[in-house]
Amino acid sequence: MNSNLPVFYSFRRCPYAMRARMTLRYAGIQVELREVILSDKPTDMLTVSPKGTVPVMMTDGEVLEESLDIMLWALGRNDPLGWLDNVEQAMPLIEVNDTEFKTHLDGYKYAGKEQQEAKLDHRSAAEDHLAVINDRLAKRPFLVGDRPGLADIALMPFIRQFAYIDIDWFKAQPYEQLQDWLHGLLGSTMFNEVMNKYPVWKKGEPVTVF
Repeated sequence: MNSNLPVFYSFRRCPYAMRARMTLRYAGIQVELREVILSDKPTDMLTVSPKGTVPVMMTDGEVLEESLDIMLWALGRNDPLGWLDNVEQAMPLIEVNDTEFKTHLDGYKYAGKEQQEAKLDHRSAAEDHLAVINDRLAKRPFLVGDRPGLADIALMPFIRQFAYIDIDWFKAQPYEQLQDWLHGLLGSTMFNEVMNKYPVWKKGEPVTVF
């Protein structure tokens, strides 16, 4: 381990980990990446963060266990394009995303075959939030301004996850501005770089620098 680098536990497909990785990349902060399998969480991660969710970052004796805390930590050190410029407007959007929308996203994504009615109810409730976002994007290219910021990066991985549950259905919905916004962010160099595949971390093996 390179002791000069923060240690960052991640799972590639986790939307919380995605937004943290994007912010670290944007801020130019290198970390020791420890890619994990959520069904086989390493003891080292559970020792520092018993709740067992990703991302988790250890830096300077501090443990950051929430993705938004990691994002704000990184932006507090380097924010070249002003992602925090509209933080007061961004935080309420993130709060709704991380609570109400996430609840309906999970209900839609993880409903069993015998729960189709509940699944569609959750999808409909999630759509209420998407309609609000689409209306915002009809007035501006990004959620709180004319360039990407904290809110865009915080919400995008969850809307991506919602879209890909049934991508054909999603593309057929009347969310043109939202779909264009999502397509643009998914096509960005930053997003594609942070979605590179890395080997699962094993103690004692060479460090992966991200």
